[in-house]
Amino acid sequence: MPTSTGAGPFRHSHVIERDGVSLRVLDTGVPAGAGPVPCLLLLHGLGGCALEWTGVAGRLAEDARVVAFDARGHGGSTRRPEDLSRAAHVADVAAVVEDLALGPVVLVGQSCGGHTALMAAATRPDLVTRLVLVEGGVGGEGAEHTAPVSDWFRAWPQPFADRRAAVDFLGGGPAAEAWADGLEATAEGLRGRWDADVLHEVLLAVHTQDRWDECRSVTAPTLLVRGGEGSQPAAEFDAMLEANRHAEGVVVPGAGHDVHLDAPDAVAEAIFPRREKS
Repeated sequence: MPTSTGAGPFRHSHVIERDGVSLRVLDTGVPAGAGPVPCLLLLHGLGGCALEWTGVAGRLAEDARVVAFDARGHGGSTRRPEDLSRAAHVADVAAVVEDLALGPVVLVGQSCGGHTALMAAATRPDLVTRLVLVEGGVGGEGAEHTAPVSDWFRAWPQPFADRRAAVDFLGGGPAAEAWADGLEATAEGLRGRWDADVLHEVLLAVHTQDRWDECRSVTAPTLLVRGGEGSQPAAEFDAMLEANRHAEGVVVPGAGHDVHLDAPDAVAEAIFPRREKS
């Protein structure tokens, strides 16, 4: 049964249980007085949470139902699940769509969430009407690329004394503000709602095997979004556009890897252009 939430445009919260894992789901609900509207399912990146989509969701919720959930090992979902495989993450997407009867969705994923979205669109095309990857690549960079990222999370000086300390450490700006909003308040201070060893295993699975076959097999219309100052290599972005004959690409000037946090208006417009809403 859904419960209320004060999380910006997300008015409802659900908990979905699957194979011993609880998934916290946030939901804007169907816009008041609206007829049939599209449903968007948003997947966050490594170390993030569903709340980081608040800015984008707020710009889309008048014309669509917007749902986002904390990936296993993150946020309000099960913190230390036994299964951290790519297949488990894809099955979680299917569970959210099916348990909430969302119907086929516009599936949007950023970074690691984009990798999950790519695999879900390839293996469960019945669930996806359109795919949007925000700084989301095919993976397979090699296991040696995992430790520098997980070591960065381990190096966070937790607990942070307050939100300002967290924002300053994270470099300031909209992305740092959003990351700070996702921290958990404890008696000692603010902490990330994840364990670094879990994040390591999640990312290792991405880095270990590339998903070019999945990229080529996606049948849904696809939009690739890259930050002009992001971390996705331009060569990979271009190769993905070539591999997926249904894909088109957008580069958001000045945005970093967290394009949806740096430029939520631009991402919302790319996902759901205003001309399509009229």
